[in-house]
Amino acid sequence: MYNSTIKGLGKYLPEQVVTNEDLSKIMDTSDEWIQERTGIKERRHIKKNAGDSTATMGAKAAKIAIERAGIDKSDIDLIIFATLSPDYYFPGCGVQVQDILEIETCPALDIRNQCSGFIYGISVADQFIKTGMYKNILLIGSENHSGGLDFTTRGRNVSVIFGDGAGAAIISRSESKGKILSTHLHSEGKFAKELSLIGPSTEYWVPQIIKENPQENIPYYPYMNGQLVFKNAVVRFAEVINEGLQANNLKASDIDMFIPHQANLRISQFIQKKFKLNDDQVYNNIQKYGNTTAASIPIALTEAWENGKINSGDLVVLAAFGSGFTWGSALIRWV
Repeated sequence: MYNSTIKGLGKYLPEQVVTNEDLSKIMDTSDEWIQERTGIKERRHIKKNAGDSTATMGAKAAKIAIERAGIDKSDIDLIIFATLSPDYYFPGCGVQVQDILEIETCPALDIRNQCSGFIYGISVADQFIKTGMYKNILLIGSENHSGGLDFTTRGRNVSVIFGDGAGAAIISRSESKGKILSTHLHSEGKFAKELSLIGPSTEYWVPQIIKENPQENIPYYPYMNGQLVFKNAVVRFAEVINEGLQANNLKASDIDMFIPHQANLRISQFIQKKFKLNDDQVYNNIQKYGNTTAASIPIALTEAWENGKINSGDLVVLAAFGSGFTWGSALIRWV
């Protein structure tokens, strides 16, 4: 059985910065209210007609990751694309990136696990490489949230949280000691509607939505039961981190860098305190970018590496929780 490692990383954020003050001009909110509840100060939003989309942002991040990995795009055996905000209902963004990057006929796989999408993608890539099926896999997490949020007071509890952006990784067969040690995935479908976007769907398509014209609980905007999500997140984060540590006979004190999904700074701080990690052992950037869902971990991982906070031999722990409910962790011994 082979080992896999993260060989290259890349990220892309739209240029347009949207501050809490900017949002307070279009909805009943404030910088104090947003920071107190989420820790977010600003986020990035795609500029209309600027050429950015979920797929194009993913492709831009991928180009950087490919270059840093020192491989040619022709070396990619599989594309995995994680998102909840695809450009099209179908086909998925994976084939769009394949077209943008002019990659030949390798397979493209789309993952719909929302906030946990990148962790699920790491696990899938790791299994393909371990079995010897593929050598180099391009994994992307990308989101265009701003294109589908309710920027009114009605939607503020959700809309102030999310931002746009993309991150990418090249996961390759490893010949060194650095490797993905293990991944751990879970879901609990009974909470599926507690963080969801119900329509349009094949059960509730556009003509019916237009005809009914509901004024509250509009199905084409996201819904989130914030308190329930928070309560479950802090429990599942801790469980899945411990699961990974125990599987590898490691302790919390062995963690050199913990990068959580950037859902809410309060969740990250709770987990940091629970595992007695200092500030140098945890990387958060939700303050600058908001919650970028499937993109949040690869953006934060790339940024932490770029800033010299991850070094050869470090134990890096990634964890996510989100819609589904789904959650997961990945433990990596850095190259």
